[in-house]
Amino acid sequence: MYDYLIVGAGLFGASFAALCKKKGLKVLVLEKLDKVGGAIRSERKDNIDVHLYGPHIFHTSDKEALDFFQEYGPLNNFINCPLAYYNGKLYHMPFNMNTFYALWGTITPAEAKAKIEEQKKDCAVLEPKNLEEQALSLVGRDIFETLIKGYTEKQWGRDCKDLPASIIKRLPLRFTYNNNYFNDTYQGVPYDGYTKVIENMLSGVEVRLSTDYLENKEEFRKLARRVIYTGEIDKYFDYCFGKLNYRTLRFETERLETEDFQGNAVVNYTEREVPYTRIAEHKHFNPRPSPVTYITKEYPKEYEPGDMPLYPIQDHVNLSLYSMYKEKAAKEEGVFFCGRLGQYKYFDMDDTIVECLKIFKELEG
Repeated sequence: MYDYLIVGAGLFGASFAALCKKKGLKVLVLEKLDKVGGAIRSERKDNIDVHLYGPHIFHTSDKEALDFFQEYGPLNNFINCPLAYYNGKLYHMPFNMNTFYALWGTITPAEAKAKIEEQKKDCAVLEPKNLEEQALSLVGRDIFETLIKGYTEKQWGRDCKDLPASIIKRLPLRFTYNNNYFNDTYQGVPYDGYTKVIENMLSGVEVRLSTDYLENKEEFRKLARRVIYTGEIDKYFDYCFGKLNYRTLRFETERLETEDFQGNAVVNYTEREVPYTRIAEHKHFNPRPSPVTYITKEYPKEYEPGDMPLYPIQDHVNLSLYSMYKEKAAKEEGVFFCGRLGQYKYFDMDDTIVECLKIFKELEG
């Protein structure tokens, strides 16, 4: 009899297993894929750590989450400074004084603020009814059309006028020449790649790969005192209330016979006509000498069976559906639904660890 049966060897499952191991609990991890790591899995190719499911940067202001993560994989000093490409020009992200200078030639914060206020006034949107009107009311037309409109429409597969205003609560404007994308205290990428972090977390833990818990749920349930389930909550209940919706990405990775393709880790492509949303060049996340480079283009798409569900669509319909599954899950004795898919909520990596630490403390004290 195991203390815990953990379904899924992604970040949440591996973190929970590591906590159990520290406390001397007996654990079995089941992973339906033939490899561990889930959405943060990386593979080393030509001395470059390639992020298989898009770039991941660990960033947090939570020291406990940082310390826990770095027990299994020390971080480098990578600072995320993405660029945006639009109509032959590059702009700095997030929106800051470098962005405003490239757009309008403004030099001081006062000039940039005056320009934004002027554009917001010209748009005169008092009660935004959709995402386009909401964005125009927040930043004006130039920033919206250059850096938001096309990217957002590709990401969601819909025109901005057909998306709810609630998607954008605010748009961060920084009136400094600081290109650091994150405001968190700590950020970086593991020196040895994300897969190594997961493998270190699972070291000494029994793991069964290519094993689908749901194919033999009743028998597996008998093996453990408790189950930590990190898969899709609707799938667990055989979609009895209907399917929850996700957006996902198609990744196209290329090996290029050049040392450097774009000179930056991430470049967003904000024109609607360019089919991908961004290109990541993996060697810039954790530089090591290599005569070649690897890039990944990301193509947003609707989730279909067989895809990796990445972004829960938390609109009114899906949240209402999830609430029914959540109520049903609460009655599933000894089974705890965790993580992005189990809780139908997008978590950054540090959020995942914070949630894992919280749930472990609630269960084990």
